[in-house]
Amino acid sequence: MRYTSAAIRAAFLDFFAQHQHQQLHSGSLVKDDTETSLKYTNAGMVPFKSVFLGQVAPSDVRVTTAQRCVRAGGKHNDLDQVGYTARHHTFFEMLGNFSFGDYFKEQAINWGWEISTKVFNLPPERLAVSVYHEDDEAYAIWRDKIGVPEARILRLDEDSLSVR
Repeated sequence: MRYTSAAIRAAFLDFFAQHQHQQLHSGSLVKDDTETSLKYTNAGMVPFKSVFLGQVAPSDVRVTTAQRCVRAGGKHNDLDQVGYTARHHTFFEMLGNFSFGDYFKEQAINWGWEISTKVFNLPPERLAVSVYHEDDEAYAIWRDKIGVPEARILRLDEDSLSVR
């Protein structure tokens, strides 16, 4: 089945709303605060920076968003690939589910697998997953609890490009 971007967005947000996540609107694309060096929102977590830093309390312990983002330089600079591949864009929406002290890796992994295989009907045997190269806990959850074969669990290092 082919999905439109609107259908993907709605299915994602609905899935997490059904799992008690408060659905929030996208934060501003252009940053208007002076506390950060960011001029644009470049990731889904940017609107929650003050929550992650402990400066403000979250509006809820579980939230989900479709955050408008732009990438135009910095760490995630791939401008030279824009227009040459179908997956490199300067503007996009980043879908996110966030837990502020409520759940952690195992639940996030379970829901990630459920939405991928049950909601979007992706065939499990065609999926591969990645974990941070030192994260043995996440690796074990994918292997032992979800059942992903070791050959399809990739350990990625800091630059997210090198498989270990």
